Amino acid sequence: MRVAGVQQRGDHEPIGTRDPGQRIDEPALAGALIESLDETIDEGAEALWVEEIGRRQRELDQGQVRTIPWSQARRAIQGG
Repeated sequence: MRVAGVQQRGDHEPIGTRDPGQRIDEPALAGALIESLDETIDEGAEALWVEEIGRRQRELDQGQVRTIPWSQARRAIQGG
C-alpha cells in the first residue's frame, strides 16, 4: 500500500523521509500498519494461554489467590 507522504523502497521498506511541507495521510498510514501485522496464529501459544487461563481461574475459585483493586495494582506497578 502506498501512503501519501511516506517514501518507500520496494514493497516494505519505508525510507522515513518526506518533504516537510507534505502532509501524511494518517488514516492510510494507520491502515497500512495494521495490514502489515503478522496474522498467523501460533496454535501452540494459543493452547498454552488457554491452559494458563484455566489454571488462574481454578486458583481464584479455590481461594488460593486473592484479587486486589486496579488502583492498588497500578500503585504497586508504578512503585508507589
